[in-house]
Amino acid sequence: MCTGRSRLATLHLVPSLFRRKSADPDSSATTPVVTEESPATRPRGYTPSKKELGVQTPKRPGAGRRPAGPVKPLTKEEAREQRRRARAEAAAEFRREGGPRDRGPERLLARNVVDSRRTVGTWFFGGALIVLIGSNQAMPPVVRLVSNLIWGALALGVVIDSILISLKIKKLVRERFPNSGQRMGSLYLYAIMRSITFRRMRAPAPRVNIGDKI
Repeated sequence: MCTGRSRLATLHLVPSLFRRKSADPDSSATTPVVTEESPATRPRGYTPSKKELGVQTPKRPGAGRRPAGPVKPLTKEEAREQRRRARAEAAAEFRREGGPRDRGPERLLARNVVDSRRTVGTWFFGGALIVLIGSNQAMPPVVRLVSNLIWGALALGVVIDSILISLKIKKLVRERFPNSGQRMGSLYLYAIMRSITFRRMRAPAPRVNIGDKI
């Protein structure tokens, strides 16, 4: 009986083959711990990077792109032609649109009033040339007298025509633009200067025909 009890005590001291092994204490010590920086600890004005936001910067395609070659300098003839073309384009644009002094609905109305009628002023410079030639001392007295009469008639016609144009512009501006801040004296002078200019030389170009109702 004693022998049997001693054998059981010996078997009790032998570790069981089916017992679960304890976890290795060193495994938890070697596991890296990642600590994420909290927003409160970040400095003021901190801007997160694209990597932190999970955004990837797209790469530019490098295939099919040609390197920029050196710019060939223009020759004198090419530069002169380029300047001439630029001047022609600027003149055409001014002829079509006009300049800063031609802006505004009141100026457009004044141009239409002048362009819709035949003005004495268009004959003023032609008559002035005739008067200049006829007033020469080498001309007979009759020719000089006629030249002076023509000059007086043209001057009187320009004055009357300018008054009629100014009155019509004043009436239309008051009817269509009652709250206009345009100075009427400047508008009258603008219309008169246009009335003594040849129709083909007016800028901006006329938009109405002679006889059209304004």
